[in-house]
Amino acid sequence: MTRVIMFRRLLVPLVTALLLTSAGATAEARSAPGRSAPERAPAPTGTWTGTWEAAASGTLSALPGASVRNVVHTSVGGRAARVRLSNRLGTRALRLGAVTLALQPPGEPGSPRAVADSVRAVTFAGAASVTVPAGRDLVSDPVALPVPADANLLVSVHTPADSGPATCHHSALQTNFIAPAGDRTAEESGAAYTATVGSWYYVTGVDVLGASAAGSVVALGDSITDGTGSSPGANHRWPDRLAARLRGLPAHRRPGVLNAGISGNRVLLDGRGPSALTRLDADVFSRTGVRAMIVLEGVNDIKGTPEQTDPRVLEDAYRLVVRRAHARGIRVIGATITPYGGHAAYTPAREAVRRAVNAAVRTHRIFDGVADLDAAVRDPARPDRILPAYDPGDHLHFNDAGARALAGAIDLRSLLTPDRPQSR
Repeated sequence: MTRVIMFRRLLVPLVTALLLTSAGATAEARSAPGRSAPERAPAPTGTWTGTWEAAASGTLSALPGASVRNVVHTSVGGRAARVRLSNRLGTRALRLGAVTLALQPPGEPGSPRAVADSVRAVTFAGAASVTVPAGRDLVSDPVALPVPADANLLVSVHTPADSGPATCHHSALQTNFIAPAGDRTAEESGAAYTATVGSWYYVTGVDVLGASAAGSVVALGDSITDGTGSSPGANHRWPDRLAARLRGLPAHRRPGVLNAGISGNRVLLDGRGPSALTRLDADVFSRTGVRAMIVLEGVNDIKGTPEQTDPRVLEDAYRLVVRRAHARGIRVIGATITPYGGHAAYTPAREAVRRAVNAAVRTHRIFDGVADLDAAVRDPARPDRILPAYDPGDHLHFNDAGARALAGAIDLRSLLTPDRPQSR
């Protein structure tokens, strides 16, 4: 098969991507005893910025009649918020009976309790309940809740009926909570949330109002970006560490950081979630205030089944990502693929492909900037392996120290340059 034919095949996912556009939903006004009344949100003036993201990676069984309390972590703060919910991978209309937003007490990541008087009803075109068609996403009205940076929020969702497969992010690395029966979304104590789950249900993003004008940065990646190997509940994924670095900047230069990692994700083929090419619209371009993106994808294409043996095909795919991002004024930072020698999927032939791809990233001017993560974490004595101090034991992913090293290898200036990127 020629390189030209392979490149044309890269265009196929773009057709699917057109189906993943955010669109409206049918709102139905409803009131219920015990639910906090909606507060009047501030007029939506100022700048909306993305503060948190989870890419839809698959589905789980619905929880009819239950309430799910999702715990999410902010990168930047604001004076109000809005919530992104998704039925993107569902097959039936999703009925949301009630949704609330609240603050989780600092230092209690394993608690379903809400900070006193922080629970707010989330509305959709003024209605407290909403029906989201299959294949669609939804953004809420502004919610009058001051949101701190580097804090945990509680997004609670009640689904009164069986709406079919639930769109989720499988690997949250965060304890989330289930109240098995009834609408418990307004409950402060969290006492009804007697079960736990390690995935995020339905919620795929939070934006904040009144943050700095620096916009947001999206980290597009696989399990390394998703945080596999880092400490659960600690928010030590490398995008979290990057957000911590950025919080040291003046407020007007401090972007939000959005984690669009999906464990097992590939650039070229669907599998563990839609491929990187397929999900650009939903997970990057539809997000709020995106100024830059960091691409750390490709290892699963090289070591997966079927495996990609031609580094030029990945290079062409990267160039396609960059062209689409540039059309929207988004800078793209390319990350070199990190080593995985010692992993069960490692072979010398695959290592040769990885090194060739990295050479192209470094020297072929594919991206607006390069984050040489390979150089930052490899063992100088065995450059096909990551340093033992960064290895959680599987020789592929990164522990907390490794995640810090990855974030530390990214030049912050490459994310903040205001010039519009040039098309390539």
